[in-house]
Amino acid sequence: MFKQYIGWRFLLISIAVIIIVTTIWFVSNLSRQIQQEEAKKVATWVAANRELLQASSEANLNLAVEIVTTNTTIPLILTDESGNIIDNRNIDSAKIAQYPDYLKEQLKVFRKQHPPFIMEIDAAQKTYNYIYYGDSLILRQIRYYPYIQLLVVALFIGVVLYAISTTNRATQNLVWVGLAKETAHQLGTPLSSMEAWLELLKENDGNAPMVAELMKDVDRLKLITDRFSKIGSVPKLEEKDIIRQIENMTSYIRRRAPQRVIFTVHAAEKELPAMISPPLFDWVVENLLKNALDAMEGKGSIDLYIENHPAHIIIDISDTGKGIPKSQFEKIFTPGYSTKKRGWGLGLSLSKRIIEDYHKGRLSVKSSEINKGSTFRIWLRK
Repeated sequence: MFKQYIGWRFLLISIAVIIIVTTIWFVSNLSRQIQQEEAKKVATWVAANRELLQASSEANLNLAVEIVTTNTTIPLILTDESGNIIDNRNIDSAKIAQYPDYLKEQLKVFRKQHPPFIMEIDAAQKTYNYIYYGDSLILRQIRYYPYIQLLVVALFIGVVLYAISTTNRATQNLVWVGLAKETAHQLGTPLSSMEAWLELLKENDGNAPMVAELMKDVDRLKLITDRFSKIGSVPKLEEKDIIRQIENMTSYIRRRAPQRVIFTVHAAEKELPAMISPPLFDWVVENLLKNALDAMEGKGSIDLYIENHPAHIIIDISDTGKGIPKSQFEKIFTPGYSTKKRGWGLGLSLSKRIIEDYHKGRLSVKSSEINKGSTFRIWLRK
């Protein structure tokens, strides 16, 4: 599924690049052609003005007037030899009235855009006028078009990729929820059978020690089944003492851990209430502690730090294990990802889902150094 997402993303980006490159080439070519046409129109307009000054017949005069009056798009500024503005055409009259220096500013722009056309006024006295022109509105709009299209295409690709990502995530969640609920369902039948057999064993007093131990294991299996059954449904949050909850789970793991592993819970307060789902929160702590044990290979220390803040609680779980490469800080929470040969890659993924989706908190790798250890951080709202 992840490879499909990468494939779709590459395809969409490739199509976008082709569209943008093609559009830029086409618009650049089109704007160049329009610019050339506008230069020709201005040259014709200048020639028509010369004809108006030197019209030898009525027919030539009418033609010149028609040419001069047809220019309604290309902005023009007429100056004398000293650069004084004499006249203008197709420039916003409202802006000219509002800003006294507007024409002078436009003249500076026109000078940078195109060389002027020179119009002879009096050959004997050698007086000339200069006609400066700028780009028409349509030419300016065409030049901005690729950037607008780039923005639209980028927005479209972003929406499509977000939709694909959301769909993949939703599908992935449905798969894991279905797997968890099916596991809980499958465990239910043998558990009921085991409880029935235990009731029969209780009838013989000599089986009491064995029955007591078996009952612990059955209760443990029932707890695991309850945890799996809660995945996908909205859990009921209860106000619990988070310190006691963590100490109880730490004690449970300590009894089953190698003796050379030292567990320590650090907390400034004696009690610290928090809204949690006890079975699911215990599952998260258990997963993190078991992962820490696996990383230490039989010896080391695990420290749990509980910090109380005005609006939230921070729980740091540190070990002295082999550490995690920085490149895998996010990857380890991906469903199916595991560094163990027989690992399912579900523990951290489900833990993150429990903390972030159900408890509205955060679970992340705070820090890690190879061969020195790792620290996982749980952030919980009060």
